[in-house]
Amino acid sequence: MIVKYIFIPMDSATFRGFEVTVTDAPDPASLAISFADWVQGEAAALEEFRAPEPTTLEGRMARDARLMALLFDNGWTRWGWPPEVGGLGGGPLLRAAVYESLTAAHLPVPEQVLVLETLGPAITQFNPHLAAATMPRLLRGDEVWCQGFSEPDAGSDLASLRCRAVQEGEEFVVNGQKTWSSFGHLASRCALLVRTGPAESRHRGLTMLLVDTDTPGVTARPIRFAGGRNETGELFFDSVRVPASRVIGRVGGGWAVAMFLLQYERCMYGWIRQAWLHQELSKLSARLAKEPLVNARDHTQLAEAYLATFALRARCRRSLRILAAGNNPGPEISVDKLLLSRAEQTVLDARRDLEWPHLELSVDASAQTLRSEWFYSRAASIYGGAVEIQRSIVADHLLKLPKESEHGR
Repeated sequence: MIVKYIFIPMDSATFRGFEVTVTDAPDPASLAISFADWVQGEAAALEEFRAPEPTTLEGRMARDARLMALLFDNGWTRWGWPPEVGGLGGGPLLRAAVYESLTAAHLPVPEQVLVLETLGPAITQFNPHLAAATMPRLLRGDEVWCQGFSEPDAGSDLASLRCRAVQEGEEFVVNGQKTWSSFGHLASRCALLVRTGPAESRHRGLTMLLVDTDTPGVTARPIRFAGGRNETGELFFDSVRVPASRVIGRVGGGWAVAMFLLQYERCMYGWIRQAWLHQELSKLSARLAKEPLVNARDHTQLAEAYLATFALRARCRRSLRILAAGNNPGPEISVDKLLLSRAEQTVLDARRDLEWPHLELSVDASAQTLRSEWFYSRAASIYGGAVEIQRSIVADHLLKLPKESEHGR
C-alpha cells in the first residue's frame, strides 16, 4: 500500500512543506540493516557526530539538532510515527531499532529524542489536531520542547502541584512555577501540567496544556548541575494566556495524559540508555583487556554493571512489545524505572573507578564529559519518579504487600 501526503504544518510559516510517501512499514531487523548500510555510505557526513561531544548542553543540543535534521530528511526518524505528524507509519519498535542502531554505529541518540519520545505519543493520542500542527518541527529537531511537571513543593507527588490555570472564555490564564524541566531553558514549547480544579481534587483536578515559551509572561532560567552543565531549567508563569485549543486531552483529564506518557518516557528512555550503557561497557572492557594488572574486584564490578544493563534491556524489550501491541504496561513500568536507576549508577560507578585517575583529574574534553555523565547519574534515582515511590507502587500494585496498618501498627 502506498499513500502520499503533502504535509504543511498549520502553525508555522517557516517550516517547509514536504511530501510523505507511506509504504508498508519494514520490520525492525530489516530497518536496522538498511540503516547500517546508509551509515556506511554517509561516513563523511556523519563524521562530525562521532567527534567528542561539546562540553556544554547548549553546544550538544545544537549539534544534535543537525543530526536530527539529517536523520529526518533521510526518513530514519520518521519511521514509527503516523503520517499525520510527518511520519512514515509503523510502531514504537521501529523507533527503538533506529535508536539502538545509532548507538551501534557510535553515533549519539540526539538529546531532543528524549522529549520527543515522552511527549510525542501523548499529544498524538490526546490531541491529534494539535499534534499535526506542531510535531513536525519537533520531529525534525527544529524545535526543543520540555515537560513541565515538577514544582518546588511537588516532585514525585504530582497530585499536590499548585501551578494553576483559570479558564477565561477561550483561554487559560496560567500562574505558577515549574522546576527540574529537562531543556527547559532552551525549549520552544512546554507540555505543562496545571491545576484547574480545587486543591483538594488532587489528581482529578489537573489539566495538560502545550504552552509556547515565547508567550508574554513566561520566564525560563537554567539550572546548573554539579557536573558544570546547565542540565535542566525552571520556568515561571505570570498571567500567561494559553488558547483552550492547546489542551492535551480534556480539562480535568491531565492525570490520565501524564500516566500515558510516563509509560513511554520510562520504557523508551530506558531502551535508549541501555544501548548507550552497553556501548560504554564494551569500550571499558576493551580497555581493561589491554591492562597488565586487573584485579578480581575490577572484574566483579564490570560483571555487575553488565548484569544490571542486561536486566534493563530485557525488561525494556518486554515493555516495548506491550506498547507495540497497543497495550498499557500499567504499574509494571515502575520496574523499568527501578532497573534503569540501578543500571545507570552501576555502570557510571564502574567507569569512575576503573578509569581513575583520568575521569576525576584530567581536564580534557572527554574527561569533562565523563564527569558530567557520572554526576548526572546521581539523579537517576530521582528524575522521572523517585525510586522510593516506584518501590511503593511495586509493593502495593504488583506484589500486593500488606501495609503497616494491616499489622496493627
